[in-house]
Amino acid sequence: MGRPTRGKQVKRIDFNALSMIEPNAAGIDIGGTSHWVAVPSDRDERPVREFAAFTSGLHEIADWLRRCRVTTVAMESTGVYWIPLYELLESRKIRVCLVNARHVKNVPGRKSDILDCQWLQKLHSYGLLRASFRPDAEFVKLRTYLRHRQMLMQSATAHVQHMQKALVLMNVQLPVVVTDITGVTGMRIIRDIVAGNHDPVALARHRDKRCAASREKIAEALRGEYRDEHVFVLRQALELYDRYQQSLAECDLAVEKLLAHLREVMPRVDLPALPAPKKNRARNSSKRAKEFLPDVREALHCITVGVDLTATAGLGDLTALQLLAEVGTDMSPWPTAKHFASWATLAPSCRITGGKRHKSYRPGSTHRVADILRLAAVNSGRSHTALGAFHRRMSLRIGSAKAVVATAAKLARIIYTMLKTKTQFNDPGVNTYEARYHHRVVRNLKRRAAELGYDLVPTPPVLDDGAAAS
Repeated sequence: MGRPTRGKQVKRIDFNALSMIEPNAAGIDIGGTSHWVAVPSDRDERPVREFAAFTSGLHEIADWLRRCRVTTVAMESTGVYWIPLYELLESRKIRVCLVNARHVKNVPGRKSDILDCQWLQKLHSYGLLRASFRPDAEFVKLRTYLRHRQMLMQSATAHVQHMQKALVLMNVQLPVVVTDITGVTGMRIIRDIVAGNHDPVALARHRDKRCAASREKIAEALRGEYRDEHVFVLRQALELYDRYQQSLAECDLAVEKLLAHLREVMPRVDLPALPAPKKNRARNSSKRAKEFLPDVREALHCITVGVDLTATAGLGDLTALQLLAEVGTDMSPWPTAKHFASWATLAPSCRITGGKRHKSYRPGSTHRVADILRLAAVNSGRSHTALGAFHRRMSLRIGSAKAVVATAAKLARIIYTMLKTKTQFNDPGVNTYEARYHHRVVRNLKRRAAELGYDLVPTPPVLDDGAAAS
């Protein structure tokens, strides 16, 4: 006899009642050179076919699926090879179920492209596949621009490091006296060095008045061995850095045009007044983003229908734009805020075996939404807000690394609620948060003392002369 269960009712699953949910389903195994497609066996004499990965082959797939009366397709997210076919099928009004390759397991020892597409078709027809999230087409465009912009910034940063290495090899200690070599003073000096001027006194005259180091100290730091090979490396690194800055400007212009288009296509509703910007709203934004930050705030105000995401601690204008590009404004794919935090890989896994809860862990991932929220959590830890107080308290309790994840998960739930209910975020403040935390701790202590047969009595306040108040 099995052990009787106590407590809550056990949820039973009737596997015998498994019925076909999607009779018009097909499965596609994505490859780099060809795609294998499987349709129901009663729709064609050859229900499994191979098509080339060329554009003509993609159109042949869509035409064949139409002839076979297929309305939905399941495919794995293999690299980026699935994107052209996904967009084509979406334009042909065929619903695509994009699944994670880790969630689809075939029979061990029988792995082939022909079997994979049939396995996908079978699982999808019985409704056993869960589609991955993909935002609307307009937000996909914005996401493409912003991801490309981030790649440009990372590439430009690599060439900044090349310039720093060339300066160190020449024993030119410019990074010691200048905080940022890509600032006004640093770029003037580097451009003059590349132009052929190696006189430290003359180079020090490029010092900006806002620079903390004196002109004499800068001149002393610029005395070095200007070898031709190192100057050549510095010149090419500077040219590549300038080229990426030009590409960043062009990408910023494309983002501005798309934001203007999004503002036009958004429904015309009466929006609340644009809130005043935070004083530190540009702290976590790059220098290249400052040129179009006002337009970003106005576009965010229209896209989110008046919801100010930047009111939460740690989220700047550019960070909020990156978050919207990844998730959009429709929160219907996630039933609750906890589902959203779990999708962003910010919630620990739950492992229960034999009625016992085993050690949980947070699955490692490179989720972009998680990266954005973790960055916002780090920034919120320096703020004088309730979220900042929560981050600092969790840091003392579980460590800084886990505190960042906990704060990011809390921030994800806040953002989900704001976008779901179209409500504004109202920060209760540090004092209110600390008072609530103090009340909760005292209540738990009183409950614990009562369980042990004791009574918790508060200590009377002590006056300045040392005597207790009556």
